[in-house]
Amino acid sequence: MWKIFWRRFIRNKLALFGALIILSLALVAIIAPHIAPFDPNQQDILHRLEPPSYRHPLGTDDLGRDLLSRIIYGTRVSLLVGFVAVGIAIIVGSLLGLLSGYFGGWLDTLIMRFVDIMLCFPTFFLILMVIAFLEPNIWNVMAVIGLTGWPGLTRLVRGECLSVREREFVQAAKALGLSNIRMMFVHLLPNVMAPILVTATLGIGGAILTESALSFLGLGVQPPTSSWGNILTAGKDYITLAWWLSLYPGLAILITVLAYNLLGEGLRDVLDPRMMLE
Repeated sequence: MWKIFWRRFIRNKLALFGALIILSLALVAIIAPHIAPFDPNQQDILHRLEPPSYRHPLGTDDLGRDLLSRIIYGTRVSLLVGFVAVGIAIIVGSLLGLLSGYFGGWLDTLIMRFVDIMLCFPTFFLILMVIAFLEPNIWNVMAVIGLTGWPGLTRLVRGECLSVREREFVQAAKALGLSNIRMMFVHLLPNVMAPILVTATLGIGGAILTESALSFLGLGVQPPTSSWGNILTAGKDYITLAWWLSLYPGLAILITVLAYNLLGEGLRDVLDPRMMLE
């Protein structure tokens, strides 16, 4: 099955393209200190708002800091927020979905009603409300995005578990007297991993967009730490004088989110069990 997966994945050009972009961004984040031409926080007032040039390929900001260096270091922040926030959402959503789908009964009703309540609130405004009561920093942003992003996944995992738990191999495992923990994490969870992986991949792009929006509003990653969102915040004040401050971080967000969406859509097609044997 792994050979079939890789063969189908390589044939999916859009998914492969998205994966290559994501791997390139991860490499940039890892080696950022070695490829950034300047310290991202190094100010040079004599060269503030300088347009793209040989010395500063993407120009400088209002404090004379090199924009290329800040975007390179901002890659670290965006990928970290995406992975950690989605990791929190995946752990919480998968666990609650497994409990709800496997045990059913009053526990299922309780978890699903709580999910319904969470889904009643507009997610972004809920994040804004929570961040308003907390200190706006990268760790709080990751925690809040993760702890508000699990309800949809919980419903998805629950639905898959309701289907899988009625299959013959699960009934046979029950007849052998296996524990509930073993049933959930050895027999149910591996069989619902495909939709979890797809949701996680698409969710990372959404988390990066949310972090960028929060930073743009001044409630996310705080200066002098560079993130694509707070670079855009500086850019809006000089949109008519320094177009590069808005264009290049905006393109970085666009390309990153597009790459994750392409990979997620590709995984959805590749992991479709109805197409695995093609």
